[in-house]
Amino acid sequence: MKIALIGYGKMGRTVERFALQRGHSITVRIDKDNAEDIRSGAFKSSDIAIEFSIPETAFHNVSTALNMDVPVVCGTTGWLDRLDEVKQLCLTRKLAFIYSSNYSLGVNIFFHINRKLAEVMKRYPEYAVSIEEIHHIHKKDAPSGTAVTLAEDILAQTGLEKWSLEREANSLHISAVREGEVPGTHSVSYENDIDSITIRHCAKSRDGFALGAVIAAEFAQGKQGFYTMKDVLGL
Repeated sequence: MKIALIGYGKMGRTVERFALQRGHSITVRIDKDNAEDIRSGAFKSSDIAIEFSIPETAFHNVSTALNMDVPVVCGTTGWLDRLDEVKQLCLTRKLAFIYSSNYSLGVNIFFHINRKLAEVMKRYPEYAVSIEEIHHIHKKDAPSGTAVTLAEDILAQTGLEKWSLEREANSLHISAVREGEVPGTHSVSYENDIDSITIRHCAKSRDGFALGAVIAAEFAQGKQGFYTMKDVLGL
């Protein structure tokens, strides 16, 4: 499989390592210094693009790739106000588009557990639910896309109206911490005056995210439409 990399920072380089290990080749590496190469012949020849950039450029990168007839696996968070436009574009272009706030196998199992726990806890409103996420100081968006996914799955099971970075009435509070080089830690807690219940996922490196993105790219071959890691992993 011929892969174009959009975003060639630490994550892009880790994706490249796993792609090469799994027998794939890299057609082009696109970063801020050569952004115009997304319209190059090398890019157009790619079987798929894997996109890990920044929120400000993600929609442009993904929509341009799809318009170049290149399917996309996207892991950039913080731009989901335009996700519906991309879903429609992938259907129009008859291409695969995969989005996940987190491609780690462990995190997607964590998402599954979170949904199941939220389904149980909706019967016990005396427990107050909250989320904490901790990431490295270079992360551009807050809260993390992973935290937002966790929150939205909880909101679907409760009477809470929204998630918020502030402590507000009838909202799910998310605490977003930025420190050091932490790859990503996410905790969901249910607490009352008697006890507390907490589930937690701690990433040890970027490797899990990168490997999952390459596996998603392999899954996308020959497919059309919008997919998530739930589809890739059959969860």
